[in-house]
Order: sequence, then C-alpha cells, then structure tokens
Amino acid sequence: MEKFFKLKENGTKVSTEVMAGFTTFFTMAYILFVNPAILSLTGMPSQAVFLATIISAAIGTLIMGLFANVPYAQAPGMGLNAFFTYTVCFALGFTWQQALALVFLCGLINILITVTKFRKSIIKAIPVGLQHAISGGIGVFIAYVGIKGSSFLNFVSDSTSLISVNGQSYSPESDYGQVTGAVTGGGVVPELAKFTNPAALLALIGLVLTIILLISNVKGAILISIVITTIIGIPMGVVDFSQASISADSLGNSFADLGVTFGAAFGPDGMMSLFNDASRLPLVIMTIFAFSLSDTFDTIGTFIGTGRRTGIFSEEDEKALEDSKGFKSKMDKALFADAIATSVGAIFGTSNTTTFVESAAGIGAGGRTGLTSVVVAILFLASSLLAPIAGLVPSAATSPALIVVGVMMMSSFTNIKWDDLEEAIPAFFASIFMGLAYSISYGIAAGFIFYCLIKIVKGKFKEIHPILLGATALFILNFVILAIL
Repeated sequence: MEKFFKLKENGTKVSTEVMAGFTTFFTMAYILFVNPAILSLTGMPSQAVFLATIISAAIGTLIMGLFANVPYAQAPGMGLNAFFTYTVCFALGFTWQQALALVFLCGLINILITVTKFRKSIIKAIPVGLQHAISGGIGVFIAYVGIKGSSFLNFVSDSTSLISVNGQSYSPESDYGQVTGAVTGGGVVPELAKFTNPAALLALIGLVLTIILLISNVKGAILISIVITTIIGIPMGVVDFSQASISADSLGNSFADLGVTFGAAFGPDGMMSLFNDASRLPLVIMTIFAFSLSDTFDTIGTFIGTGRRTGIFSEEDEKALEDSKGFKSKMDKALFADAIATSVGAIFGTSNTTTFVESAAGIGAGGRTGLTSVVVAILFLASSLLAPIAGLVPSAATSPALIVVGVMMMSSFTNIKWDDLEEAIPAFFASIFMGLAYSISYGIAAGFIFYCLIKIVKGKFKEIHPILLGATALFILNFVILAIL
C-alpha cells in the first residue's frame, strides 16, 4: 500500500487517509438521496437512480484513486442534475432517455478533449492571479454551501419577484400542485436565521465544536465533529430515522428498476431517436455543449482550487503537465478519470458524474493520495447495504465541516494583487461570483469575461491566451443560448 500510493512521499499515512475518506464521504453522502429525488421527476425510477448514483460514484472515484492517485471523489453533480431535469427534460422537451444519451455524448467529448490535451491546455492558459482567485473562490463557494446546509440563512421573497414555478412562468392564478422548484428575481433577501430551528442550532453547536477541535490541533477533528454532532442531534430530533426503513427488499427493487435505466441511453427512446428530427439537431448540439462546458470548468476549478494550495499537484507535477506526453502527470490522469466517469454514469442511468468540491473536506482532514478516494468508493458501495446509516448523518452535522474548509482555502486570496484593479476586478468576479451564482463554472466565466474586457480596454489584447479567449467566447455563447432557450 505504501509503495502503490506513495504515502510517505506525500506526507501522509494509512489512518489519515482512511479518516479523510470517511470525512469526504459523509460530506457528500447527501447526493445518494437528493439525486434520485431530482431525476425521478423526469419519470426515471427513483430506486434505479439511487443505485446508479452509487455505482457511478464508486467507479469514478475508484478510477480517480487507483489511476490518478489523488484524493478526489466523484458523483453525479448538483446543478448538472437540475439542468438535466428542469432545462433539458422539462424546458427543452427531451425524454429522460434522450437526456442520458446527451450526457453520454458529453462524456465522450470530455474524454476526447482530455486525450488531445485541450483540457490541460485550458489550465495552462489561465493566468496565475485568476488561478489564485479560483482557489479562494472555491473556498467562498464551499463555505456558502455549508452556511446554506446549516440553515443559518433564510431567504425571503414576495410573490411579485417570482419568475417561474416548476419550470413554468409564474402566474398567481395557476395551480402548480406540488411545488418542486421556484425561480425568483432580485426580490430575494437573505437574513440570518433566529436559531429556533433545531437543525440550525445543531449546526451552530457543530461549527463551534469543529473550530475548537481544529484550533486544538486534534487529529481527525473534522470527522470527530461530524460523529459527535450527529449523536447530539438524536435527542434534538434532527437525525432522521425514517431512512432506517430502507430494507433489503428495497435494494432488490433497486436492482430490478436498474434494468429500466441501464443502457436506456442507447435504446430506441434514447440515442436512436435523438437525431431523427433534423430540425432539433442544433438544439441537440447546443445542449451537449452546455453539459460539457459546465462539467469541464467545474472540474478544472475544483482541481485548481484545492490541488495547488495543498501540494496535491506539486511544482514537478505542474511541470510534467506542460512537458509530458501521455498520462504521466497526476493532473492528466485526474482529468481523464473525471471524463470517463460521466459516460459510465450515463450508461447506468444518471446525470453528469463530476469531481465533487466536497472532496476539499477530506483534503482538509489530511487526505493527500488516492487511498482517500478508494475509501470513499468502498463506502459508496457499502452504502447500497448501509444506506440507513449514511442517511442518519444530517446536513447540520456535515455543513460545519464545509464552512471551516472554506475558511482554510480562502488563504489563496493573499496571493492576489488587490491594489491592482487590472488583476483585482477579474479576481473578484471569479471568486465572489462563484458563491453568489452558486456555480464554479459561472464564477470562472465571469472572471474570464472581465479579464478579457480589461486587457482589451488596456490595449493588451495580445496578452490574452488564445485558448482563454476561445473559452470566454464559448461562455458568452452559452449564456446567449440559455437566454434564447
């Protein structure tokens, strides 16, 4: 194990990697229940999606750990699953089988641009200042995810600000039945919760506990705080024991339902019908492009944001990234593992599988090698039998870990020249907008756009790397397409 994962070389040991693996798993275990809830709205069997989520996460994370030897976990991505359901299926009218086919094709494109080094070239084209901004922005994003998950914020909106409900334009006279989603405009005002909610109070206890353990340099502080906070949550009524009702019978039903989604992307209602209507071909291409763009920059942002500061991707590895051929650098292998996972997930029946930003929690707990990922993959596989246990850990117990990890990652802001507006403005939009837009890729897009704008205004157009310029143009095109659709 030492020889394979090079533990001493990476300044870690088995116990630290195992603890980091548990930490990462518990911070992202929510996807096991949230992903089926979202995708099942399209008509997909919920239990099949549950199992597809486990399988895609386990396979993708294993490849990441064994092939790339980096501590990143993969699973169907939040945001991408919402895009799959509300935009691709509801707004654009694709069947869920066709949407899976689109995700599979997105995975093939990502594999192609990884093998041809285009993905790697994108990373090299990003200016150092923006890379630091992305790193700090990931911290802002993670902390914001933790704050929302802790129920520390309430969001107040009046009916005049509502734009759509369940993917339909809002009308006061309409009966939407069960509300599954609502979009509201600038009338939303965030406010601090009053902590009468037991979940918010538990999260506050967990946050204080996590900070005390970290400041006291207690080994495994983050995982210990998750476990203790979960135990405290039992008498507070926050721990949901309804998940314990999942039985062996439901697991059997999941495997039976998996036959509905497995390979559906290639069936008569999937790939075979996707290109039948020539008039919809531009829409098909644009949708694949939107999937691929978001997936690519979510992954790149996560790697840049967490890998450089922690030394997971060392200077030697970054040099190998520039000079080597094939898959000799960790980054090469990690990008390839991420690309493979999306197509694998589509085959089993789930939306884009991507590198989870919650991996930063395990990295914050000391994870430095692929052994962390292997532990996460094993826990995902075990969760098919132990789903009740994974489901018992409330968001209030894991969210504090994300907040403190976000704080750690924001140290990258010290490397940005904030007194130089030419660097500060793109850095601001790349980092802060990442959290406000609740999207890593949109934050990167904002940073790219303002970077190019400033260089053009300053008469420094030649300083813009052609790939960064092209990526910026694609982002703008993507925003235009989404506005039209």
